[in-house]
Amino acid sequence: MNPILPLEAFTPPYDADSYNEEQKWNLSPFFTNLTSSVYVPLISSPEVIGALCSRTSRAADDLRLIFLKEYVEPFLQDNPSDTEQAKYGKTLKEFIDFLHTHPTESIFSNPKARSFYAKWLAQYGDDSIAQMAGMHVVFSSLSQIAIKQFEDQRIGLAPIEKSTRYVDYSQKVHGGYRYYTDPTLKQLGLEEEYTSAMNTLFDTYIDLIPKLSAYLAQQFPDETKSVVEKKAFDTVRGLLPMATLSQVAFFGNGQAFEYLVSRSARHSLGEIRWATEQTYQELYKVTPSFLRRVKDPASQDKVEAYQDYLSQKTARIAKFVPETLTKNHDHDTAVSLVEYDVDGEAKIIAGMLYNADSNTASWEDTLAAVQAMSEQEKREILAAYLGNRTQRWQKVGRAFENTYLRYDITIDIGAWRDLHRHRMLTQQRQLFTVAHGHETPQELIDAGLDQPYRDALHKAAAIYRKIAEHDPILAQYAVPMAYKVRFMQWTNVRECFWEMELRTIPEGHPGYRHIEQEKFRLFEKVYPLIAQYMRVNMGEYDFARRGQEEKIQEKLKALEKLSA
Repeated sequence: MNPILPLEAFTPPYDADSYNEEQKWNLSPFFTNLTSSVYVPLISSPEVIGALCSRTSRAADDLRLIFLKEYVEPFLQDNPSDTEQAKYGKTLKEFIDFLHTHPTESIFSNPKARSFYAKWLAQYGDDSIAQMAGMHVVFSSLSQIAIKQFEDQRIGLAPIEKSTRYVDYSQKVHGGYRYYTDPTLKQLGLEEEYTSAMNTLFDTYIDLIPKLSAYLAQQFPDETKSVVEKKAFDTVRGLLPMATLSQVAFFGNGQAFEYLVSRSARHSLGEIRWATEQTYQELYKVTPSFLRRVKDPASQDKVEAYQDYLSQKTARIAKFVPETLTKNHDHDTAVSLVEYDVDGEAKIIAGMLYNADSNTASWEDTLAAVQAMSEQEKREILAAYLGNRTQRWQKVGRAFENTYLRYDITIDIGAWRDLHRHRMLTQQRQLFTVAHGHETPQELIDAGLDQPYRDALHKAAAIYRKIAEHDPILAQYAVPMAYKVRFMQWTNVRECFWEMELRTIPEGHPGYRHIEQEKFRLFEKVYPLIAQYMRVNMGEYDFARRGQEEKIQEKLKALEKLSA
């Protein structure tokens, strides 16, 4: 029998930054710790903490180091030529000295506020009051599997994660590549093969970037070195496994973080249990009253029963899945519109009229009136409602929430991660697997670099299958992002406007842009009156951020200059 591993055994590898005494003095008042990969920022300025956490998507360094180098030290240096900066620096220094005498945790541990939450939240269960306060939690070293577990909780949390498109993932930690190895693999006798497959993925990733960059530079000589390099990162990111360690920052309200701890505390994966415990420990330093129910000794049996209920729902129904559904059901269609409301357009127009100034009728009567209208009358209402909408960021009204569609989608994991960010709809995904095959970027095929890419993916797929025989949830770590994931979106038309318009812009990744374009084509067939008002970009672009039309215009301007 394999021994039960302690929670500490699942700690992801992490290289803590070393600070000298002066740096520690200037930095420590602003974070709950300087040594762990999980911490809570204690920065009270919304602008500063917002700007800092926003750096996550492009930051290679720990956010605490960025805060020190960019938000603290520049203002503490003598700079008499900049009076405003010198004035702020003096104030900042005095503030840091003050915080060492009066720590943030002590300043804000107001007994009246704590007793209020202890009574009304913990004792009486008035959950809504926990939505009135928010905080940040940062993870400097967490796998994609654990990050997605937390990001799956779409309400009350706002995540921002280090990009795989614009950041180089070749840096090492503790002398090894940045990926997570669950210690359970050693007990299964599969750790060595897993490590070999993961190292091959990262070796290939590092080997292909300069080769692909050289090819892209020849194909697109007008592009800058930086643009070409990021295009190379973007193209080969499919090699990165779901075990890849990344940095992510979360902002959430008290209710959301309490639920995060409850739904993840008894997860089957040790890394997720470890990250959940660390989240609890760090948040407890600043908001203990919000977390009292998570570990209430007086009702521990009730707490554990609730956590078991949350963490084991899918496991409990696994035995009821018909055998026919456990086989591969690959098909060539990446997007299917499997359900929509045949009265959808009428319901949306009824929603527009329902709260119009002169309407006093019921919903049923309003809908019946719309259904009796001619198509021309419906067109006129839509034109009046949407006709002066000129930009995609101008959000359409709540009337469009009266109609829903269900899409079934199969897409590579790398592109899915961007669509996963959309939270104002219902998304359900299946486990990460190699069952649906993988994508090979056309750029690698054109450059003659596709074979090592495929070889590395197939090696990872082989160890995935061996692990999956024991535990398909654990096996997800071995799945590279090039493999496809199947998921479902149950979405209203208002969200369709937002997602389809946003995710088809030239800046978007081709993987998800093509999916959104196909979703729109299917949408257009069933709701043609509405589709004509959607600002969906159906163009094709060789570089994300630069369309063919833009390049044509640039060339025309260049020719005009030569002619002049």
